[in-house]
This record gives sequence, structure tokens and C-alpha cells, in this order.
Amino acid sequence: MHEATGPGRRAFAAETAGRVEGPVLWLIETRMREMLCPRGLAAHFDPARLILVRPMNRIAVLQIMEEALRSGAAPLVVAELELAADLTQSRRLQLAAGTGGCIGLCLVPEGGLATNAAESRWHAMPMPAPAPGGTAPHRWMRIKSKHGRTGSWEVTLGRHANDGAGTRATATGPATSHRQPHAGRAHHA
Repeated sequence: MHEATGPGRRAFAAETAGRVEGPVLWLIETRMREMLCPRGLAAHFDPARLILVRPMNRIAVLQIMEEALRSGAAPLVVAELELAADLTQSRRLQLAAGTGGCIGLCLVPEGGLATNAAESRWHAMPMPAPAPGGTAPHRWMRIKSKHGRTGSWEVTLGRHANDGAGTRATATGPATSHRQPHAGRAHHA
């Protein structure tokens, strides 16, 4: 189970979705005001792969996420939460992801983070576009990692692999770590 925060957290999740094959289950609690625009995800992955579910409350989001992770039916399960999963909830999600062999990613707004069992925590934010019409790079900062280094990468987001019109996300520029970001790779305990 991994977490992403910051204003670029949805782009981070969408780019992760572009690195896996198969359906992407995306859970958003009904009371959350931000809507997800599937057409806006097309730069990252084919929105036809998206299964969008709007559970009634936080408990339902976490229960559905746990069951989906355990089943392994979707290689990526994204949950948008107002507050991070607590230690017990996140450990259950981590164990379920290990059983199902898939990636669980919780998107949490800044200020909603908590101490928990997440394998990694990322802060994602867009940066100014380099030129008019250019693709705005993002800065991905791994601020927690159980199995690697923390660090910062400037990442240019690419088009999804199925359209042949670009490349996947690539890390460029100075980094505070020598490892590439592993947002699309699950690490299980």
C-alpha cells in the first residue's frame, strides 16, 4: 500500500495506472467534492480501463479497497481519502495487496496524512511548463520509503503506451537520490 499527496496526486495515480495492464479501480467517497474527469486521464492511460466507484462513506471505501486488493482482479486500486488510513487499516490494505499481488494507492490531501503502514509516501506537484505548449513537468518526492531511499525527481509525464504518441514518465534533472521512482511497482512485506 502506497500513498500520494500534494496537488499532483491524481496525475501521480494516473501515471501509475499507465504502467500496469488491465482494469484500474478508482474509489472516491461520494461526499468528496472533487470529481474525476476520465477524459483528463487519457494522457496517462486508456480511460476505458477505468472502473470508477463512489462508495457512500470512508468505511465503505476502505472495505472495497481491501477486498479488491485481496482479489487481485485489478492490478491497481486507487482510493481518494480525506484522511490517511490509520495504522490498522493500512496494515490490512498492505496484507491484502500482498495476497492479491497488486498495487494499492491512497490519495490523501495535504494535511490528511497520518502515521501508518504505507510502504511509501509520495508528494507530487506540477511545475511550470518549460515553454508555451510544452508539457509541464512534475516533481515527485518520496518522503517515506520502507524499502528504498527517499528523494526527489523531476518527471515528464508521457502519453499512455497504447497510443504510440509518446513515452512513459521519465525522471530528468537533478535528483537527491540515485534510484528512479518506483510508483508503478508494488513492494510487499
